[in-house]
Amino acid sequence: MVFKFKYSLSFVFLLSIISLSLTTSCKDDKKIIKTTEVTFTKEGELTLFEAETNTPISTIDIEIADNEYETQTGLMYRSSMKENRGMLFVFEDERPRSFYMKNTQFALDLIYLDTNKTIVSFQENAQPLNESSLPSNFPAKYVLEVNAGLVAKWNLQVGDYMSYSVINSQ
Repeated sequence: MVFKFKYSLSFVFLLSIISLSLTTSCKDDKKIIKTTEVTFTKEGELTLFEAETNTPISTIDIEIADNEYETQTGLMYRSSMKENRGMLFVFEDERPRSFYMKNTQFALDLIYLDTNKTIVSFQENAQPLNESSLPSNFPAKYVLEVNAGLVAKWNLQVGDYMSYSVINSQ
């Protein structure tokens, strides 16, 4: 009877050690996943003009989002953007648009433009990581995202317009 008791204790002890080592090794082996920050790639230049005088307001370097992946990703996973840069979204049709700031880490101004490249509305100071809808309120074919505060700094008005050119990359 003593032999059975010792054997049982040894067996229980061994099982305890095995189960403890299995549970702790899995917990301690957490992998940290790092996301790589997306860097700016100049794909064109965009100039905003004052409608009444046709005077240039500002010229910026732009990235162009014109496919499904680029329009879905936008400026996500970036920590900042220089003031003289922006992202221009180019859609195939003109219709009401709605954006949000999911995974976007810095505040933006969104400028909605129609088929004629005329500003139809703004969403100013869109807050980082906020998933609230930011509607165009009017049909838009283009959306320009720039750093928050630039719409006010440039004194942009509905009716002002843009022109842009694409840089050919070989």
